[in-house]
Amino acid sequence: MNESTTPPTKQFSSCVSLAAIGIKLRDLKVFEPIEQTVQIGQKTIKDSPTDKLYDALISLLAGAQGLVEINTRLRADAALQRAFGRSRCAEQSVVQDTLNACTAENVEQMEHALDTIYRQHSQGYQHDYEADFQILDVDMSGMPCGPKAAFATKGYFAKQRNRRGRQLGRVLASRYQEVVVDRLFDGKTQLTRALQPLMLAAEKTLHLDEYKRSRTIVRMDAGGGSLDDVNWLLARGYQVQGKDYSGQQAKRLAGTVEHWFTDPQQPERQFGWVTEVSSAYVRPVKRIAVRCRQQDGQFAYGVLISTLSARQVLVLTGQPLSLLEDPAAVLLAYVTFYDQRGGAVETSFKGDKQGLGITKRSKKRFAAQQMVALLGSLAHNVIVWARHWLDSPTLQHYGTLRMVRDVFHISGFLLTDACGQVTQVVLNQTAPLASALVLPLRKLLLCAHVAVNLGQT
Repeated sequence: MNESTTPPTKQFSSCVSLAAIGIKLRDLKVFEPIEQTVQIGQKTIKDSPTDKLYDALISLLAGAQGLVEINTRLRADAALQRAFGRSRCAEQSVVQDTLNACTAENVEQMEHALDTIYRQHSQGYQHDYEADFQILDVDMSGMPCGPKAAFATKGYFAKQRNRRGRQLGRVLASRYQEVVVDRLFDGKTQLTRALQPLMLAAEKTLHLDEYKRSRTIVRMDAGGGSLDDVNWLLARGYQVQGKDYSGQQAKRLAGTVEHWFTDPQQPERQFGWVTEVSSAYVRPVKRIAVRCRQQDGQFAYGVLISTLSARQVLVLTGQPLSLLEDPAAVLLAYVTFYDQRGGAVETSFKGDKQGLGITKRSKKRFAAQQMVALLGSLAHNVIVWARHWLDSPTLQHYGTLRMVRDVFHISGFLLTDACGQVTQVVLNQTAPLASALVLPLRKLLLCAHVAVNLGQT
C-alpha cells in the first residue's frame, strides 16, 4: 500500500512531553550545524555517524545514565524517535563505536558546531551589554574514570582520595544558566592552568570584542586567582570578581584590616577592607579579607579581588543605593556577589551530574570522552532553552534533574498523519505536571501546527 494512503497512527510514549521538545528542536533545526560540520570517518550502513550522535543526545535528554540505556529508553520508544525526526534508533554498541571513531579533528568540528548552535539559539549570545554586565562563571569539576583511560591521572576529586580521572572546565553565562564552553583536561589540570584557554574559547563563542569584555564580569574561585591569571584578565579589559590564589598571602593581608564587620547571616564569618596598597596588578583592584572561625577556634582566611565599584555590586546584588554610606552593607554586597557563584556554575555541575549523569559515561579514548562531554553541554543548554520556551512559573526554579525526571517524563500519545508527521500530542491528564504544561506546550508547538491536549492514558 502506498504510504500516502496509510491511515493515521497513535503511538504511546513514556516521554511524550520530551517528544514535544523534540518537535520544537526539529522546527528550529538545532542539530543541523552538527550534521553539516562534523565529518566522522565511518561508513553509513543504516545510520549516519551524526544520526548516532543525535541518538546519544536524545538518550541524555530522556534521562539515560549511560549510553547502554539507549536500547531501553530510546529504541523501545518509537514515538519519541519519530518526534525527533528519527525513523529508527541505532543500537547502543554502534553508537559507542561511532564515539570511539572520533578524532581530535572531529572534536574541533563539534566545538565549532556547538558555537554556531549557541549563537543561533542562546540568550547569552543576545545579551545586551549596554544595559547590564554579562556574568561568566569559570570553574572545574572532577570526572573520575578508569586508570587505563587516556589522560586519566591522579588529581583532585571530591571525597575520593587517590582517584584517577579527568577534569571538566566550564564557562557558564550565569544570568541565563547556559554553558558557553565546556573543555576536558587531564586529571591534574586545575583552574590556574585552564582559565586562559577556557576564556579564550568563550571569547570566540560569544564574539567578545574590547567593549563587550569591559562589560563582562569573570567570576572564579581561588584556582583562577593567581597574579598571572588576574593580570591576564585585567589586561584584556574584563571586570573581575575572584579570590586570591595564595592562602598564606591572604592570612598576611588580613592582618592589615583595621575594622572587621560580622556577617549578619553567618556570625562565624567576618570581613574587612585590606588596607595595603598593591602595585602588582595592571589595573586598580579592591581587596576584601574574609575570615571564618573553624571548629578548632582558629580562623581560615581568604581575600576577594574585585574591579567593581560599590554602586555596581549593590545593583548586582539587588540592594538599594542608599546603602552606599553603610560600609558593612557594601562589604557584604561584595562578599555576597562572590558567594553567588555557588548557585551558578557549581550548581550547574551538580545538576548535570544528577540529571544528565555526565560522570557515568567514561570512554577510554580521550577524543571519544570529549565528544561525550560536548553532547552533555548541548543537552544542558537544550534543557535550559526548553525551560525558557515553556515560560511556565511552575518550572522557574526547576534544575536539570527535575526537568529530566519530572517535566520530560510525562507519558501520553503522539498522533501522526498518513505521511508520518506528528499532528497531535496527548498528555496523560493524571500526570502531576500535565495540566500546568498543556498551555505552554500548545504555544510552543503552534508554529509547527501540532495540537496539544489532555487525555487519559
